[in-house]
Amino acid sequence: MSARRSLLFLLALVLGIAACGERTRLEHLPREAVVLAFGDSLTYGTGAAEAESYPAQLESLIGRHVVRAGVPGEVTAAALERLPATLDEYAPRLLILCIGGNDFLRRLGNTQAEHNVRAMIELARHRGIDVLLIATPEPGVFPSPPAFYAAAAKDLHVPYEGDVVTEVLKDARLRSDPIHPNAAGYRVIAERVAAALKKNGAL
Repeated sequence: MSARRSLLFLLALVLGIAACGERTRLEHLPREAVVLAFGDSLTYGTGAAEAESYPAQLESLIGRHVVRAGVPGEVTAAALERLPATLDEYAPRLLILCIGGNDFLRRLGNTQAEHNVRAMIELARHRGIDVLLIATPEPGVFPSPPAFYAAAAKDLHVPYEGDVVTEVLKDARLRSDPIHPNAAGYRVIAERVAAALKKNGAL
């Protein structure tokens, strides 16, 4: 009986280790932790005042310092080049990555965007930085995010918020123009990101 119990314990241990290797949960963020919100104009807060951007509103919701590192008009290739120095500068515990919209607007191809998004996630993870991925929609009659976002999040085991930007941009009350939220829209994004952080163990 003891041998059987030992075998069952060993099996449970192996399964537990395997599950941990595939987990998408985030490490708990201490109060002094830095969160890096990284991306394009959606992160910069185009369409609202700086204090109304989603990183600024997220900071007040989660009680951690959130760096607003958004560059309007930036494509994923440029973001990938910018990311290492930005990580060096701020040494974040968590990266919130929201990028891709300008690739879609400029029709640069989803293959390139997917490659760059995956590379940014892998770069952060290699440095021991957790990642939360936020999808942005492709423009069209029925805008929706490309499937590669969900695939990247699944393959690389990072938490994923795939709907909020699309939902905000579909609601005229939450937009400042067809591709940017207003202050209320950024509030919705901040609230949804805060909820994702709590759900996945960061808060």
